[in-house]
Amino acid sequence: MKKQLERICDILKIAVGCAVFSLGFNLFLVPNDLNAGGLSGLAMVLVHMLGKGSIGTITALINLPLFALAGLKIGKKFFVGSLIGMLLSSVSIDLLSNLPVPETEPLIGGLYGGVICGIGLGLVFTTGASTGGSDIIVRLLKLKYQNAPIGTISFCFDACVVIITSIVFRDISVALYSGVAVFLTGQVIDAVVYRFDYSKVALIITKEYDQVAKAISDELERGVTFLHGEGSYTGVQTKVVLTAVRKQQLADLKRLVAEIDPNAFVIVQEAHQVLGDGFSRYSKDAL
Repeated sequence: MKKQLERICDILKIAVGCAVFSLGFNLFLVPNDLNAGGLSGLAMVLVHMLGKGSIGTITALINLPLFALAGLKIGKKFFVGSLIGMLLSSVSIDLLSNLPVPETEPLIGGLYGGVICGIGLGLVFTTGASTGGSDIIVRLLKLKYQNAPIGTISFCFDACVVIITSIVFRDISVALYSGVAVFLTGQVIDAVVYRFDYSKVALIITKEYDQVAKAISDELERGVTFLHGEGSYTGVQTKVVLTAVRKQQLADLKRLVAEIDPNAFVIVQEAHQVLGDGFSRYSKDAL
């Protein structure tokens, strides 16, 4: 039952993400001859060159061989999720193509289009799926370059599409404005995908390390590790408290430490993708 509910939530998230992407694409990028890269951008170029056809249909046709590769390399879950994403994004692009278009300057179109498309794609990526096409290529590259943020990989790939766009439309300003959209799309994808996976790591230097450790364990229900330290000036041996907490627990952590030892020295750092009990679990499909 739990797995079925998670699947339904993922499908809804994919549907919302595809709709958001399509809005940004149709309302801000297409009217200004800009694109956010990917196969939808290539499809837009092909429609312009051929003088007929729809962006959604051409995108779906180009996707077919890539899905065969995705099924072999990335797995069934990604294949099924991406198939749903591809179909929904293709349909939503065509369905929303007749919406009233706001009159905007190309720069404004690039800014808003890039942000909105990034939000939509980021929502889809958080489910472990994609909208197909270049997203499949990006995920394949992610398997090889695991330390690179997925938005950065997407930006590099989409930059090539921007160059093609400038050549076809014979306007360098198109490339420059599209570059703005592509850059923002990549940045927003990373913000959406990774934003909710940040935690805080605290190093606490205090004479009351046992009490602090117990309070963190009892009240915050977080694990604590003692690191062995030594004062540089005094040479006194001590224990340094190391703990990882959720962002929303940081205020409580500082309060607990201050109540026990107002003179404690606390160092707080950002921590990304904390794995283990109470946090995320490792997954080979993780972004």
